[in-house]
Amino acid sequence: MNKIELLEKIKTVAHYAGDIMVTAKRPKIMEKSGHANFCTETDEKIQAFLIARLKEILPDASFLGEEDGQDVFTSKMKSGYCFVLDPIDGTSNFIFEYRPSVVSVALLKDGRPYMGVVYNPYDDMLLSAIAGEGAYLNGSPIESADTPLSDSLAVFGTAPYYPELREKTFEIAKKLLPLCVDLRRSGTAAWDMCCVAMGRCNLYFEMRVQLWDYAAAALIATEAGCTITDLEGAPLPYNGPTPAVCRGRGVKEMPECFVK
Repeated sequence: MNKIELLEKIKTVAHYAGDIMVTAKRPKIMEKSGHANFCTETDEKIQAFLIARLKEILPDASFLGEEDGQDVFTSKMKSGYCFVLDPIDGTSNFIFEYRPSVVSVALLKDGRPYMGVVYNPYDDMLLSAIAGEGAYLNGSPIESADTPLSDSLAVFGTAPYYPELREKTFEIAKKLLPLCVDLRRSGTAAWDMCCVAMGRCNLYFEMRVQLWDYAAAALIATEAGCTITDLEGAPLPYNGPTPAVCRGRGVKEMPECFVK
């Protein structure tokens, strides 16, 4: 199949996964390591569904997912196809019915981002991208905002599972606040990056995000004209956790609050 057909199949699977999310009953909750790091039976159900359906599409692909012990990037994943899955990005939002939560599906090809799909089922918003071919919302092209940071909202994540990063996170947030209109926090890194891609805000940062948090959304944002790097300005690694700063087209330079 060609890449357009492949992307459409992935989008369909993500859409069905979102249906599972919005129709789920109040889930059983399990705690993982780290402060307030939760998993629900719905996370596990959606990930199992994604793997089963995506295997039908690309039988030889490997899988990296947040749940069920499939969360380690291996050398095998550096070649060929690898799906990177976050069945519910924003699990705490899901538990407490605080929107949004999203399904994130990325496809790496030889260790680099190739396709990305992020689906917000509560608002029926599906963002997608193929590397080098632009970003789309429900099939229509999108671009990040070309307004300066001073006229824009900024969003950030608190890296809540890593208390050692708390002080630095809020130190940067305190310095960032007077540089923008105001700060927001959604509780889902993938959605935050997508909001920069859509031009709803013009900067996102977080001190530590996992590969499944950023793999799809970072590609979508890049294809929407964003600049995405770590806090030092280096490209994201696409093989594990990293700090991340996502800037829309209007934020030409790294803001001074990130500069040592």
